[in-house]
Amino acid sequence: METTSINTESMQENIQDYVAQLQLYMALHARNLVPSLTQVKDPRHQLFQETQATIEKLASRQTR
Repeated sequence: METTSINTESMQENIQDYVAQLQLYMALHARNLVPSLTQVKDPRHQLFQETQATIEKLASRQTR
């Protein structure tokens, strides 16, 4: 019985992580901030993308 409850909790966490990642992608995509597939040469631009992604991830997790 305990194994089933642990598996269920683990599965719920996996689904929550997936939803958070999907929300992040959708939010960035809606704002046209999805990082390009090419490598960014300007370190300031790369820092901006990383910071924006982190903020969006934190925001999407707070709504749970």
